[in-house]
Amino acid sequence: MTSGLLFRDATVVDGTGAPAYRAHVHVLDGRITSISDDPPPARRVIDADGLVLAPGFVDMHAHSDLALLAAPGHLAKVAQGVTTEVIGQDGLSYAPVSDATLASVRQTIAGWNGDPDGFDWNWRTVGEYLDRLDEGIAVNAAYLVPQGTVRMLAMGWDAREPAPAELDRQRELVATGMREGAVGMSSGLTYVPGMYASDAELVELCRVVADLGGYYSPHHRSYGAGALDAYAEMVEVSRRSGCPLHLAHATMNFGVNKGRAGELLALLDAAIAGGCDITLDTYPYLPGSTTLAALLPSRAAEGGPAAALARLADPASAAEIRRVMEEDGSDGCHGVPVEWDTIEISGSRVPGTVGRTVAALAASSGRPPFDVFRGLLAADDFGTTILQHVGHEENVQAIMRHPAHTGGSDGLLPLRPGAKPHPRAYGTFPRYLARYVRDLGVLTLEECVAHLTGRPARRLRLRERGLVRAGYHADLVLFDPAAVRDTATFDAPRAVPDGITHVLVNGVPVLDAGRPTGARPGHALRRGRDTLTTP
Repeated sequence: MTSGLLFRDATVVDGTGAPAYRAHVHVLDGRITSISDDPPPARRVIDADGLVLAPGFVDMHAHSDLALLAAPGHLAKVAQGVTTEVIGQDGLSYAPVSDATLASVRQTIAGWNGDPDGFDWNWRTVGEYLDRLDEGIAVNAAYLVPQGTVRMLAMGWDAREPAPAELDRQRELVATGMREGAVGMSSGLTYVPGMYASDAELVELCRVVADLGGYYSPHHRSYGAGALDAYAEMVEVSRRSGCPLHLAHATMNFGVNKGRAGELLALLDAAIAGGCDITLDTYPYLPGSTTLAALLPSRAAEGGPAAALARLADPASAAEIRRVMEEDGSDGCHGVPVEWDTIEISGSRVPGTVGRTVAALAASSGRPPFDVFRGLLAADDFGTTILQHVGHEENVQAIMRHPAHTGGSDGLLPLRPGAKPHPRAYGTFPRYLARYVRDLGVLTLEECVAHLTGRPARRLRLRERGLVRAGYHADLVLFDPAAVRDTATFDAPRAVPDGITHVLVNGVPVLDAGRPTGARPGHALRRGRDTLTTP
C-alpha cells in the first residue's frame, strides 16, 4: 500500500551548510520518514528534478502577530517558503495585557499591524494568545515576551525607574509568559515605554529569561548616532545577565554609519570570543520601516499617544519637539536630526499621502515639514507607517556574511486599505536567494540556506526542525534555484515571488504547485514542548 508524499530526485540543501546532494525525500504523518537513493512507494510523487528541497525558512523577526489571526491565508510568508516566524518583536505586542493596556498597545502599533474592526481580542495572557494561534494558522509561530508591553502593564507609561514591587511584577510577568510558552523576551529601546528601562532593569529581566532557557532580542537604543555604543550596551546586558543575545535587524544605518559594518562585526567577534552567546538577523534591503510616531523624542511620547498628541497641539511644546527632532536628533530617530526627504509615508488614512515623503508633502502644501508631521499624527491617530531611506549596501552585505547571521524580514503587514508596506514583508527570503546568492555571490546557496534555516532553529532550540533530516518535522520548501526571485517592489509591495513551487508546514502543503492551498497546519511553538528547554 502506498502512502505519504515523495519528492523525487530533489537537490537537497539540508540546512547545515554541507554541500547539496541528490536524493528522494519521503514525508508521512508530518515527518520526514526517509532520505534515500531508492525511492519508496508513495501516494503522491512530486518531480523535483532540477529543484532544491530545503528546510522551510525561519523568519527570526516577524510582525505577523495580528495578520496570522486576522488574515489566516498568510500569503506573504507562505509564498516565500517561510514555515516558522518569531513574533512579539521590538518590545510591543498583544500579550500579556489588561483591558486598559490592550487598548493602548492596539493604538501604539496600529501602524505596524492595523486594527481591524470586529476582531475578537479574546486573550489577555501569553498562554491565551498562544492558544488562539493553536486554533489554526498557516505557519508555525514562536513568541517573545515584549518588554515594553510588560513595563506598561506593571507601571504604565512613566519615564522613571521602577519601584521594587514594580520590578518584581515585571519579573513575574516575564517568567509567567515564558512558562506559558514564550521562547524569550524582546525590547524596543527606541519605542516608549520600553525605552525608559535602564540597563540594570533589563539585566534583571534577562536573568529571568536566562534561568528559563530563553534568549533576549533587543531593538537597541540607536541604529544611527551612537549605534556602536548601543550594540556594546546590549552585549554588556547579555554578559551581566548570562542571557543569550539575538540582535534584532542588526543594521548600521544613517549617513554617520556608512562603511562601518566592520566595526560592529569586530565588536561582536570579540564578545563571542569572550564567551558571549550572540546571533543576529538582518533583512536584505536598504530602507527601514516603522511608525511615524516612532520619530518623536521619548520625553514627548511619555504618557502614551493621547499625551503626545496634546503636546504636539501646544505651540510651545511643539516648538521644543521640533527643535529636538530637526536640530539635536531625537532618541526616537536614533540620535540623528530628522531628514524629512528620507521619510516616505507607506500607510495612512489621510488621502494623497501614501508614497510621498514628508518633504514633498510640505513643499506641495506650503507648510513646514514638522507641521505636516504633527498633522498626520493627529489625523491618523498615531497610525501612520513610514519607510525610512537610510541604509547602505556595503553594510548590508558585510553583516549578512557573518557566521552568527540569520534572516529576518521585519515585515509589517498592516491590515488597512491603501497601505504600501515595505516589500520585505513579501520578498525577503527569495531576495536572499536571488540577489545575494545567484546574482552577487555574496553567499553560496548552502551557506544562505543555513543562515535561513538550521542556524535560526538552533537559536530557538527547536526540537527536530530546521534541517532536512529523517525523523524531523516536515517543514520544507521546494524552489527552482535558477528562477527564484522576489517580485515585490516599493510601488507594488504585495507581489508574490517567482520560483517557489511547494511549501509544507508540519507535512501539509500550504503552497502546492505555486498556489496557496488555504491549509492552516501551523501552531504555536512553545518553550519546553517544542524546544530543547526543560519545561
